[in-house]
Amino acid sequence: MLTWVFLLVPFLPLVAALVVLCAEDATRYAHAKIATWLIGAACIGSAVTLYVVTTSGPITIRFYDPATAASLTMPIGFYIDRLSGVMMTLIAAVCTIIYAYSTNYMYQDLHYRRYLALICLTDFVLICMVSSSNLMMLFLFWQLLSYLLYLLAHNHSHTPTLEGAYKTFTVLRLADMALLMGIILAYQVYGTLDLPDLFARATVSRTTVALWPGMDIDAATAITLLMFVGAMGKSAQFPLHLWLPSSLFAPTPVHGLLHAGIINAGGFLINRLAPLFGMSSTTLHVAFVIGTATAVIGASMMLVQNDIKKTLGLSTIGQMGYMIMECGLGAFSLAVFHLIAHGLFKATVFLNCGNVIQKARLEPHFPHTKHDQAHHEEGQLSRLTWSTGFATTLVIPLLILLVTHGVLHIPLLESQGTVIILFFIWITSSQAILTLTRLRAVASWKVSSTMLVTLLFVIFIYLFAVESFTAFLYPNPAEVASYFKAADLPDWLFDLIIVGSTGLTVLGWCYLYLQAHGRRVWMPSWIDSIRNRLYVALMNRLYADELYARAGRAIMRVVHWIDKQEQGWSR
Repeated sequence: MLTWVFLLVPFLPLVAALVVLCAEDATRYAHAKIATWLIGAACIGSAVTLYVVTTSGPITIRFYDPATAASLTMPIGFYIDRLSGVMMTLIAAVCTIIYAYSTNYMYQDLHYRRYLALICLTDFVLICMVSSSNLMMLFLFWQLLSYLLYLLAHNHSHTPTLEGAYKTFTVLRLADMALLMGIILAYQVYGTLDLPDLFARATVSRTTVALWPGMDIDAATAITLLMFVGAMGKSAQFPLHLWLPSSLFAPTPVHGLLHAGIINAGGFLINRLAPLFGMSSTTLHVAFVIGTATAVIGASMMLVQNDIKKTLGLSTIGQMGYMIMECGLGAFSLAVFHLIAHGLFKATVFLNCGNVIQKARLEPHFPHTKHDQAHHEEGQLSRLTWSTGFATTLVIPLLILLVTHGVLHIPLLESQGTVIILFFIWITSSQAILTLTRLRAVASWKVSSTMLVTLLFVIFIYLFAVESFTAFLYPNPAEVASYFKAADLPDWLFDLIIVGSTGLTVLGWCYLYLQAHGRRVWMPSWIDSIRNRLYVALMNRLYADELYARAGRAIMRVVHWIDKQEQGWSR
């Protein structure tokens, strides 16, 4: 009986949407505040649900027995395990904060009630999606989420907003089609879409499917590749990332919800189907390559933007690339930890983004004032700061290896994914320490102390995510080991990644140190030419929008030509 109480978690946001829509103009603010309490109650219910599934095991709720239904053979209900509980809590918390912020932020908007109702409906759809008991039910809410992304653009009378919403709708349709094909193929091969039964049958049934006569492929690989394309669309992976920068005309709170909750759907889908993805090394390798490329491209485009919302949007693309890359390494739990941390951070940043833009409009010299520039130029380069940063950067690998072997007892030689994750910790710490070297106006010992604290913080957080959070989401160590084993890379590629990341980190320190001391670093003229062209290309997002527009026009010309030919044949 207690399990049915958890139905209030998705039901309360739906009630909140109805409360907002039923309000009149004179009482819309009061109804919006009532809905805030309902959304907050759903957040508390999600936290309680997480506690219950952690202590008592998964919760299964079915609305009917499919054996007794003549027309409905697919079970409809909820399956809430630890992964679902974590995602429900994250979604409910982010939606509560964004909804409460929006009640005042959007108060003067003409479509105030419609906007708040859409936020409530998005909360409802997300919670139902992450707790779905089978793939078809998950796909249903996955589709509703795609439609809501179009509606959440809000100001459809604005031409760029409408164009961005249409592009979002179009790109997601292509990705969703691949996901649907994967679901259909999974049902054809395994005969079920219920998640626990699907995983059980996939483990004992290693079948193949024929792409064409004489060309067979493992069924798990074919299914997961199609589903991965669906995850690429929702999580804005290259080359399906175009819709995210084009959606930046929506209200700022929408971006907080989008970049903190909706875009995590791809990472959730891969984790929900982790037993299936763990059976295909090919799919994991593809995910690693796509995620790495997206991380590099997204971060590079972010660095050259001059608009705060574009910068944050492209930053999200880079972070989602890191998340998919971690899935490709077999570190599924680390990807979930990453999306939680990124979601909470990005929601806060986007909600504060509106205040920064408003302040910049009111104060022409904000955020760079003449006083700040003069004060910055007076600061001197500290040798203590640089020596501390450089030494700690070089000591990080040794410290990580000692902690890993001595405390966590992780067999590094048997897990390439773990080694790459540890080097990822090193690179992340090095980036944070490099950023702190720019604090010239602060006492050098304070900066050096901050570097050491940052180093310890990053290492602790990542090792906690690798060890404790992995044990929480995936309690079976053999299952985790199998994921890492399936994600093993070829030895030459593994060595290239390790040596390349080490060399780039050390060379980056040397280059920035020489520049900070006013010394000119010799570069061939052709490198400067390529760097300038690359800067312009990245500023224009690699001209991907123009290329896709040309491809669309070419396809339309072909379609029109075929249509004319068909009309001629019909005569």
